[in-house]
Amino acid sequence: MIEVLVVDDDFRVAEINAAYVAKVPGFRVAGRAHTAAQALAALERGRIDLVLLDHYLPDESGLTLVRRMRQQGHHADVIMVTAARDVATVQAALRLGALQYLVKPFGFAGLRAKLDGYAALRRALDGVAGGGGRGEAGQEQVDRIFGALRSASAAPADLPKGHSAPTADLIRRVLREAPHPLSAHEVAERAGLSRSTAQRYLKHLEQAGRLSLTLRYGDTGRPEHRYTWAAPGR
Repeated sequence: MIEVLVVDDDFRVAEINAAYVAKVPGFRVAGRAHTAAQALAALERGRIDLVLLDHYLPDESGLTLVRRMRQQGHHADVIMVTAARDVATVQAALRLGALQYLVKPFGFAGLRAKLDGYAALRRALDGVAGGGGRGEAGQEQVDRIFGALRSASAAPADLPKGHSAPTADLIRRVLREAPHPLSAHEVAERAGLSRSTAQRYLKHLEQAGRLSLTLRYGDTGRPEHRYTWAAPGR
Protein backbone atom coordinates (compact mmCIF):
# COMPACT_ATOMS: atom_id res chain seq x y z
CA MET A 1 0.00 0.00 0.00
CA ILE A 2 1.31 3.46 -0.95
CA GLU A 3 0.97 5.87 1.98
CA VAL A 4 0.03 9.42 0.91
CA LEU A 5 0.20 12.72 2.80
CA VAL A 6 -2.18 15.36 1.41
CA VAL A 7 -0.92 18.91 2.01
CA ASP A 8 -3.18 21.87 1.20
CA ASP A 9 -3.96 25.04 3.13
CA ASP A 10 -7.63 24.82 2.11
CA PHE A 11 -9.36 22.30 4.41
CA ARG A 12 -12.10 21.58 1.88
CA VAL A 13 -9.66 21.00 -0.98
CA ALA A 14 -7.55 18.74 1.23
CA GLU A 15 -10.64 16.64 1.99
CA ILE A 16 -11.56 16.40 -1.70
CA ASN A 17 -8.04 15.38 -2.70
CA ALA A 18 -7.90 12.84 0.12
CA ALA A 19 -11.23 11.39 -1.06
CA TYR A 20 -9.80 11.11 -4.59
CA VAL A 21 -6.71 9.30 -3.32
CA ALA A 22 -8.83 6.87 -1.31
CA LYS A 23 -10.67 5.85 -4.49
CA VAL A 24 -7.48 4.69 -6.24
CA PRO A 25 -6.56 1.05 -5.53
CA GLY A 26 -3.16 0.64 -3.88
CA PHE A 27 -3.15 4.08 -2.26
CA ARG A 28 -4.06 5.07 1.30
CA VAL A 29 -4.30 8.50 2.90
CA ALA A 30 -1.83 8.50 5.77
CA GLY A 31 -2.65 12.04 6.84
CA ARG A 32 -3.61 15.59 5.94
CA ALA A 33 -1.66 18.78 6.64
CA HIS A 34 -2.56 22.41 6.10
CA THR A 35 0.82 24.02 6.80
CA ALA A 36 4.43 23.17 6.07
CA ALA A 37 5.05 22.65 9.80
CA GLN A 38 2.20 20.13 10.02
CA ALA A 39 3.55 18.34 6.95
CA LEU A 40 7.03 18.03 8.47
CA ALA A 41 5.53 16.76 11.71
CA ALA A 42 3.57 14.10 9.81
CA LEU A 43 6.73 13.02 8.01
CA GLU A 44 8.50 12.70 11.36
CA ARG A 45 5.71 10.58 12.84
CA GLY A 46 5.75 7.70 10.40
CA ARG A 47 6.11 6.27 6.92
CA ILE A 48 5.00 8.50 4.07
CA ASP A 49 5.69 7.35 0.51
CA LEU A 50 4.17 10.22 -1.44
CA VAL A 51 3.30 13.85 -0.66
CA LEU A 52 0.60 15.62 -2.67
CA LEU A 53 1.85 19.14 -2.12
CA ASP A 54 0.24 22.53 -2.63
CA HIS A 55 2.66 25.38 -3.32
CA TYR A 56 0.71 28.10 -1.49
CA LEU A 57 0.99 27.33 2.22
CA PRO A 58 0.56 29.90 5.01
CA ASP A 59 3.96 29.45 6.69
CA GLU A 60 6.23 28.78 3.69
CA SER A 61 5.97 27.75 0.06
CA GLY A 62 5.66 24.16 -1.03
CA LEU A 63 8.99 24.35 -2.82
CA THR A 64 10.71 25.60 0.33
CA LEU A 65 9.13 22.67 2.15
CA VAL A 66 10.60 20.25 -0.39
CA ARG A 67 14.07 21.70 0.25
CA ARG A 68 13.60 21.31 4.01
CA MET A 69 12.34 17.75 3.58
CA ARG A 70 15.52 16.79 1.78
CA GLN A 71 17.75 18.65 4.22
CA GLN A 72 16.14 16.73 7.09
CA GLY A 73 16.50 13.39 5.37
CA HIS A 74 12.89 12.80 4.32
CA HIS A 75 12.86 10.85 1.07
CA ALA A 76 9.12 10.80 0.36
CA ASP A 77 8.30 11.44 -3.28
CA VAL A 78 6.46 14.65 -4.21
CA ILE A 79 3.70 15.44 -6.68
CA MET A 80 2.89 19.15 -6.81
CA VAL A 81 -0.86 19.82 -6.74
CA THR A 82 -1.27 23.56 -7.01
CA ALA A 83 -2.78 26.56 -8.77
CA ALA A 84 0.73 27.97 -9.34
CA ARG A 85 1.30 27.86 -13.06
CA ASP A 86 4.12 30.34 -13.62
CA VAL A 87 7.07 28.83 -15.45
CA ALA A 88 9.57 29.74 -12.72
CA THR A 89 7.67 27.68 -10.15
CA VAL A 90 7.27 24.76 -12.52
CA GLN A 91 11.00 24.82 -13.31
CA ALA A 92 11.92 25.02 -9.64
CA ALA A 93 9.66 22.05 -8.85
CA LEU A 94 11.35 20.06 -11.58
CA ARG A 95 14.83 20.92 -10.32
CA LEU A 96 13.89 19.99 -6.77
CA GLY A 97 12.77 16.56 -7.90
CA ALA A 98 8.98 16.77 -8.00
CA LEU A 99 7.84 13.74 -10.00
CA GLN A 100 4.64 15.29 -11.35
CA TYR A 101 2.94 18.67 -11.47
CA LEU A 102 -0.86 18.89 -11.49
CA VAL A 103 -2.45 22.30 -12.01
CA LYS A 104 -5.66 23.19 -10.20
CA PRO A 105 -8.53 22.93 -10.82
CA PHE A 106 -8.66 19.26 -11.77
CA GLY A 107 -11.01 16.33 -11.40
CA PHE A 108 -10.61 12.80 -10.17
CA ALA A 109 -9.43 11.55 -13.59
CA GLY A 110 -6.58 14.06 -13.66
CA LEU A 111 -5.27 13.07 -10.24
CA ARG A 112 -5.78 9.37 -10.87
CA ALA A 113 -3.63 9.60 -14.02
CA LYS A 114 -0.78 11.03 -11.92
CA LEU A 115 -1.21 8.39 -9.22
CA ASP A 116 -1.34 5.61 -11.80
CA GLY A 117 1.90 6.99 -13.23
CA TYR A 118 3.50 6.99 -9.80
CA ALA A 119 2.37 3.41 -9.17
CA ALA A 120 3.87 2.42 -12.54
CA LEU A 121 7.16 4.03 -11.51
CA ARG A 122 7.17 2.08 -8.24
CA ARG A 123 6.55 -1.17 -10.11
CA ALA A 124 9.40 -0.40 -12.50
CA LEU A 125 11.74 0.32 -9.59
CA ASP A 126 10.65 -2.82 -7.76
CA GLY A 127 11.57 -4.78 -10.86
CA VAL A 128 15.21 -3.76 -10.47
CA ALA A 129 16.81 -5.87 -7.73
CA GLY A 130 13.70 -5.65 -5.60
CA GLY A 131 13.68 -1.83 -5.55
CA GLY A 132 14.99 0.19 -2.62
CA GLY A 133 17.94 1.45 -4.64
CA ARG A 134 19.74 -1.88 -4.50
CA GLY A 135 21.47 -3.61 -7.40
CA GLU A 136 22.29 -2.29 -10.83
CA ALA A 137 20.14 -1.51 -13.86
CA GLY A 138 20.92 -2.02 -17.53
CA GLN A 139 19.90 0.54 -20.14
CA GLU A 140 16.62 -1.23 -20.87
CA GLN A 141 15.67 -1.16 -17.18
CA VAL A 142 16.72 2.47 -16.85
CA ASP A 143 14.56 3.38 -19.86
CA ARG A 144 11.63 1.53 -18.32
CA ILE A 145 12.03 3.41 -15.03
CA PHE A 146 12.32 6.83 -16.64
CA GLY A 147 9.50 6.05 -19.06
CA ALA A 148 7.00 4.91 -16.44
CA LEU A 149 5.77 8.35 -15.40
CA ARG A 150 6.00 9.78 -18.90
CA SER A 151 3.95 6.96 -20.39
CA ALA A 152 1.20 7.16 -17.82
CA SER A 153 1.01 10.95 -18.21
CA ALA A 154 0.51 10.47 -21.93
CA ALA A 155 -2.43 8.14 -21.39
CA PRO A 156 -5.84 9.79 -21.76
CA ALA A 157 -7.04 11.15 -18.43
CA ASP A 158 -10.70 11.42 -19.54
CA LEU A 159 -11.36 7.70 -19.69
CA PRO A 160 -14.96 6.55 -19.25
CA LYS A 161 -16.06 4.61 -16.21
CA GLY A 162 -14.70 1.07 -16.18
CA HIS A 163 -11.53 1.98 -18.12
CA SER A 164 -8.09 2.31 -16.52
CA ALA A 165 -5.19 4.54 -17.52
CA PRO A 166 -2.57 1.73 -17.27
CA THR A 167 -4.56 -0.45 -19.70
CA ALA A 168 -5.03 2.46 -22.10
CA ASP A 169 -1.30 3.15 -21.89
CA LEU A 170 -0.51 -0.52 -22.54
CA ILE A 171 -2.54 -0.40 -25.75
CA ARG A 172 -0.86 2.88 -26.70
CA ARG A 173 2.59 1.32 -26.30
CA VAL A 174 1.60 -1.77 -28.30
CA LEU A 175 0.39 0.37 -31.20
CA ARG A 176 3.33 2.78 -31.08
CA GLU A 177 5.84 -0.05 -31.16
CA ALA A 178 4.10 -1.94 -33.97
CA PRO A 179 5.74 -1.61 -37.43
CA HIS A 180 2.34 -1.73 -39.14
CA PRO A 181 -1.38 -1.27 -38.32
CA LEU A 182 -2.81 -3.94 -36.02
CA SER A 183 -6.18 -5.62 -35.78
CA ALA A 184 -8.05 -5.81 -32.48
CA HIS A 185 -7.04 -9.47 -32.22
CA GLU A 186 -3.36 -8.60 -32.68
CA VAL A 187 -3.56 -5.78 -30.12
CA ALA A 188 -5.21 -8.12 -27.61
CA GLU A 189 -2.57 -10.80 -28.19
CA ARG A 190 0.39 -8.43 -27.80
CA ALA A 191 -1.10 -6.69 -24.75
CA GLY A 192 -2.17 -9.89 -23.03
CA LEU A 193 -5.82 -8.77 -22.93
CA SER A 194 -9.07 -10.36 -23.99
CA ARG A 195 -10.26 -9.36 -27.45
CA SER A 196 -13.41 -7.77 -26.04
CA THR A 197 -11.37 -5.61 -23.66
CA ALA A 198 -9.01 -4.54 -26.45
CA GLN A 199 -11.95 -3.68 -28.71
CA ARG A 200 -13.57 -1.61 -25.96
CA TYR A 201 -10.43 0.48 -25.45
CA LEU A 202 -9.71 0.75 -29.17
CA LYS A 203 -13.21 2.07 -29.80
CA HIS A 204 -12.83 4.73 -27.12
CA LEU A 205 -9.34 5.77 -28.28
CA GLU A 206 -10.49 5.94 -31.90
CA GLN A 207 -13.48 8.13 -30.94
CA ALA A 208 -11.12 10.36 -28.92
CA GLY A 209 -8.95 10.87 -32.00
CA ARG A 210 -5.98 8.98 -30.59
CA LEU A 211 -6.04 6.26 -33.25
CA SER A 212 -6.20 6.08 -37.03
CA LEU A 213 -8.61 3.44 -38.29
CA THR A 214 -8.21 1.77 -41.66
CA LEU A 215 -10.08 -1.10 -43.29
CA ARG A 216 -8.47 -4.12 -44.90
CA TYR A 217 -10.55 -6.45 -47.02
CA GLY A 218 -9.71 -10.14 -46.84
CA ASP A 219 -10.85 -13.19 -48.75
CA THR A 220 -14.21 -13.25 -47.00
CA GLY A 221 -15.07 -9.80 -48.30
CA ARG A 222 -15.65 -8.54 -44.77
CA PRO A 223 -13.47 -5.54 -43.81
CA GLU A 224 -11.06 -5.92 -40.92
CA HIS A 225 -10.47 -2.89 -38.72
CA ARG A 226 -6.81 -2.07 -38.28
CA TYR A 227 -5.45 0.54 -35.90
CA THR A 228 -2.45 2.88 -35.81
CA TRP A 229 -1.54 5.26 -32.97
CA ALA A 230 -2.11 8.75 -34.30
CA ALA A 231 -1.76 11.16 -31.36
CA PRO A 232 1.06 13.64 -32.21
CA GLY A 233 4.14 13.26 -30.04
CA ARG A 234 2.55 10.51 -28.00
